[in-house]
Amino acid sequence: SLAPAPGALRLQSRRPADLKLKSQGIVGENNQGYLEIRGQGGGAADLVEAENKDRQKVYQAIAAKTGGSVAQVGQRAAAKRAQVAGSGEWLQKPSGEWYRK
Repeated sequence: SLAPAPGALRLQSRRPADLKLKSQGIVGENNQGYLEIRGQGGGAADLVEAENKDRQKVYQAIAAKTGGSVAQVGQRAAAKRAQVAGSGEWLQKPSGEWYRK
C-alpha cells in the first residue's frame, strides 16, 4: 500500500520548526536517526520528543516492509540527513563524535 506510515504527515508539518532549531544549533541529528538537544533553547524538548516518536513509527513501518531492523533504518536515515544537512548543523558521526557541518 502507498499510504504514509503513521506519523509521516506530522513529520512533514513539523519540518520548518525542526530546521529552525537545527540552524540555531539547539538540536542536532544523532547517528541513530533521531533529534538530540545540543544547546539551550526554549520549548525544544517537547518538539524533539514528538519528532522522535513519529520517526520511530516511520522506521518501524519501513523495517516491517524491508525485513531490516528499526536500528538499521534509523542509521540509514541518519546518514541521509547528514548528507543534506545545512551549514552549521550539528551531526553525530557513526563513532559518536559530534561536529558542525
